[in-house]
Amino acid sequence: MRTLEADLCIIGGGSAGLSVAAGAAQLGAKVVLFERRKMGGECLNYGCVPSKALIASARAAEAVRIAGRFGINARIDDIDFNKVVTRVEEVIAGIAPHDSEERFEKLGVTVLRSNARFVGPSEIEGEGVRVRARRFVVATGSSPAAPPIEGLGSVPFLTNETVFANRVLPRHLLVVGGGPIGVEMAQAHRRLGARVTVAEADRIMAKEDPELTRVVKDQLLAEGIDILEGAKVKRVEAAGDAIDVVIDHSGEVRLGVSHLLVAAGRRPQIEGLDLDAAGVAHTRTGITVDARLRTSNRRIFAMGDVIGGPQFTHVASYHAGIIIRNALFRLPATVDYGALPWVTFTDPELARVGLIESEARAKFGDAVEVLSAPFAGVDRARAESRTEGMIKLVLGRGGRILGASIVGDHAGELIHLWALAMSQKLSAKAIASMIAPYPTLGEISKRVAGDYYARKLFSPWPRRIVRLLGRLG
Repeated sequence: MRTLEADLCIIGGGSAGLSVAAGAAQLGAKVVLFERRKMGGECLNYGCVPSKALIASARAAEAVRIAGRFGINARIDDIDFNKVVTRVEEVIAGIAPHDSEERFEKLGVTVLRSNARFVGPSEIEGEGVRVRARRFVVATGSSPAAPPIEGLGSVPFLTNETVFANRVLPRHLLVVGGGPIGVEMAQAHRRLGARVTVAEADRIMAKEDPELTRVVKDQLLAEGIDILEGAKVKRVEAAGDAIDVVIDHSGEVRLGVSHLLVAAGRRPQIEGLDLDAAGVAHTRTGITVDARLRTSNRRIFAMGDVIGGPQFTHVASYHAGIIIRNALFRLPATVDYGALPWVTFTDPELARVGLIESEARAKFGDAVEVLSAPFAGVDRARAESRTEGMIKLVLGRGGRILGASIVGDHAGELIHLWALAMSQKLSAKAIASMIAPYPTLGEISKRVAGDYYARKLFSPWPRRIVRLLGRLG
């Protein structure tokens, strides 16, 4: 067995591990990276990239269906689902070189394509190699969790790791789970021609503001998706080439479906790491870390999905900066999710940063002020016939931005401004006073911020001052 010495050893070649590896190598550190599966991990191969590619095809199909409202006579004669999946693979292949073993080797990273496990507090073993390093990073991500449904193990079912390899358009797709992945895949498959049912134990997108979620739900229902909220899938069993499903939803509901997609949560990938050998504390929800992303073994950091926090690719990139500052520069950088944005890529999109109204009122009480503005009041939205949706702004005393949520066309792009404002501790006044180009969807942000100050400007006192000044000539 050969032995390697390194400044930094990383387990996991997904977006989290690769971000640290690239940054550390370019700073001159000697880096070793273990990856047992595909380079690029979840995001490139089974998550963000393929899902958005599939959604793009689905949106193109929907654009043809609604073209008549723009005076364009068009129709869909056929959807080649196999070609849709091929395009998804082509998109992945186009991005893959950026995450490839070859690129990272050129950056100076030693890439080892094998499993890895701790054999002590400062040593890792892989296949035929032992690595000793000054610092370690665990970035092994998460995998789909299978809910306790009777008979699930006896029927074929899809997860986010297998759904993008499916080349047969489902006749009837049952999505178990109404979170972001579930609703995105439900809408995409419906637009591509499948019948779709969503079964969610709570309400769909339960972490978001109910008022905004309702806009998305109404659109899904309008497109013909059946949504069962407060529903529990009790039992599944094979029935020839179909799957019989029993759902508890105000009584027993029985469905015969062709495909089953399980999107009901994820679990951290810590099996086989032998974390106990390194003195790394962990629970069923992930590896335990402090605000600096250090584990109970201060030489070992953990990041991304494996620590059980917010599970987004942009969080992994953010974690990389925190770890590089701590591990290489010995700076006490800490994690702060106060201005963390995220997006559910349905159509319309739902984006959020900071607190929603209920969270803000629970934390700050009567000091909270909530304002909203509809897309219907934005001229660009009217010009494009995309008036569904709204922005909701949650403010504290003095116009302090506590949170912003947007549901509507391009909400994921519009939330950037609010994420920047919150990260830089700007008040709503900064947004209200900016010059927004006309006609753009972004005017909605200036409008909702301006409403906060308009209420004060057009109150009785300013009117009295204007009348007084008028008398003075």
